Amino acid sequence: MTAAAYHLDPSRGVAGLTVAPQPTPEPGSHQVVVRVLAAALNRRDLMLLDGTYPLSATPGIVPLSDGVGEVVAVGDKVTRASVGDRVTATYFVRWIDGPQRQSHVLEQYGATYHGMLATYVVLEEDSVVHVPRHLTDAEAATLTCAGVVAWAALTAPLPVLPGETVLIVGSGGVALFGVQHAKVLGAEVISITSNAEKATRLRDLGADEVIVRSRTPDWERAVLDRTGGDGVEHVLDAVGLPTLARSVRSGAYNARITMVGAMPAEDAPTGNPFGASYLSIRRIAVGSRVDFEAMNRSIAEHKTRPVLDSVFSFDQAEAAYHYFRTGDPFGKVVVALP
Repeated sequence: MTAAAYHLDPSRGVAGLTVAPQPTPEPGSHQVVVRVLAAALNRRDLMLLDGTYPLSATPGIVPLSDGVGEVVAVGDKVTRASVGDRVTATYFVRWIDGPQRQSHVLEQYGATYHGMLATYVVLEEDSVVHVPRHLTDAEAATLTCAGVVAWAALTAPLPVLPGETVLIVGSGGVALFGVQHAKVLGAEVISITSNAEKATRLRDLGADEVIVRSRTPDWERAVLDRTGGDGVEHVLDAVGLPTLARSVRSGAYNARITMVGAMPAEDAPTGNPFGASYLSIRRIAVGSRVDFEAMNRSIAEHKTRPVLDSVFSFDQAEAAYHYFRTGDPFGKVVVALP
C-alpha cells in the first residue's frame, strides 16, 4: 500500500474526512517515527468530527489518538525508544506525571497534533509508551483513551481497595475497561447497562451483578439493596449528566464518583448535585503517561485483553466511523493497516 493519511475538516461529520498520499516523515532530535499497525475510535473522535469537542481540531489534522505501531526511525537524541519497538502514545502530548494543567489539554494527538489514522505518525519522545507484549495489534491500539481514563478513575487519588464495591454506569469502551480494572484491583463490581444481551456479556467479563436499566429504571434502589443499604464506595459514571443524580444516590457515605461520560442531559441539572449525600464528585480527562505505564504493568501481569467489537480495514475508515456512531458496538472499533 502506498503510504497515506486521513485528514479531518472539523464540523463536517464524516464528509470532512479525506485521504491523501503521505510522504515518509523524518524525525526531529527528540521524535520517533512509527509505522502504524492499527488505530481505534473513541467518542471524542465523533465529537471532533461534529465540532462539539471542547478543543477544536486543527483543520487538516490526522485524527485518532489511539493506535499502535512499530518504530521505524528515531531522532539523534532519543533514548526512550528504539527501531523495532512496538509502541503507542499518550493522549496528551506532554502530560507525564503530576497534576494536569490547561497547557497539557491543548496538545492532543488527533486534535492539535497529527494522530494515528495514517501509515506513519511522528511522536514526541516523552509521549511514547511501550505496549504489553501479549496483546494483538488490534488490542494494543485501544489503550490510550478508554483504558487509561478507566484506570485513572479507579486508582487516583485514592485507589480502589480489595473488597470495596465499584459501580460502573454504562457499557461503552471506558465502562468495559472499568469492569476489568476494578476486578484486577479486587473489587466487587455492579454494572448498569441498557439491555439483557449486554448484561450477559458484562457478567462474562467479570461483573458480579448487572442491572438492566430498562427493566429497573430506578436502578439506584437496586444498588442500595445489593449493598445492604450502604451504597458503593466508588462510582465510575461513563454516561455523564443523564445518570449523575442516580450515581450520587448509589454512593456510600464518603463515596467517590468519577464522571467521565460526555452525554448531555435533556434537562441540565440544577441546584445541589449532592442531594443529601456526603461524597465527592470529580471529572477527569484521561490520564498521564505515568498512569498509562502503571495500567500497562497491570494488564501485562494479569494478561488482561481489551474487548474488541469489530475491525475495519484502512480503506473502510469512514465505515468504521459510521458503525461506531450508529451500530451500538460492545467493545472497541478498530481500523487495521496493512
